[in-house]
Amino acid sequence: MDKYGKIICLAILFLITTVHIFGQNKKQSDFKKVVFIAGPDSHGKGEHEHNGGSKLMSQKIKESFPDVQTIVCENGWPKDSSVFDQADAVVIFCDGGGDHMLMPYLEQLDKILTKDVGIAMLHFTLEIPKELGQKYSLKWIGGYFETDWSVNPVWTASFESFPDHPVAKGLKPFSVRDEWYYHMRFSKGMKGITPILKTLPPDSTLNREEGTHSNNQYVRQAVLVDKQPQVLAWTFERTDGGRGFGFTGGHVHANWKDDNFRKLVLNAIAWTAKISIPENGIDSKTPENEELEMLSKQL
Repeated sequence: MDKYGKIICLAILFLITTVHIFGQNKKQSDFKKVVFIAGPDSHGKGEHEHNGGSKLMSQKIKESFPDVQTIVCENGWPKDSSVFDQADAVVIFCDGGGDHMLMPYLEQLDKILTKDVGIAMLHFTLEIPKELGQKYSLKWIGGYFETDWSVNPVWTASFESFPDHPVAKGLKPFSVRDEWYYHMRFSKGMKGITPILKTLPPDSTLNREEGTHSNNQYVRQAVLVDKQPQVLAWTFERTDGGRGFGFTGGHVHANWKDDNFRKLVLNAIAWTAKISIPENGIDSKTPENEELEMLSKQL
């Protein structure tokens, strides 16, 4: 091969390599990955179905966004941390309190989130010991369930209006009976927070005796005296550019059949991963009773 032939071959090789690298970079920039961390199931059948609820949400995200990779880690924190590689969002659905699944992994999760990774925390996941809630939850999602401040009654919450926010796209007025936590501890001045679900709980939600989760002077003042609407779901714009979402419902597995309830959570998961949400929100087929049964704990 003469000199000019070699030059032409090198030029072609350069172009092929450049196109390949560009294609890889484009693919990586368009790539979205959502990791679901489900704690062990607890309570009775049809309640705290962390594994089944996570698998259902993963399935619905895949149906709406086939190019999005979803991974469901069942029954606790994954042993292989590589599942978080290139993750755009982490969704956590587990039991909380003093034995919170995340307790040994808070620092690890914090480092993951610093890479512009979004996070959604559902139901009991929101309850974390006060000092850790102040350190991590306020930083990640702007709020948490604080004992002797927040409460966890079972009641029917009704929502009539929603903010102009991507997570609220397509929502219509709805009512759902669930263990809706409220009077959550939020960051000072609600900075970075957009309430998505907001309503005034009925007085009957504070009929229980004084207790760490049931009743306290602060919530009575807010709800019974000041009549302050309570935030049950919210988004959070983190200072590092990441996104957070908190949702106090999710105790009752059958509530995934409610189209608005389900749409809200799907919208929020997509939003935390910075996936564009359709104008009418994420539509998904209503699960049948048989499907939910297959996704519930087998006793």
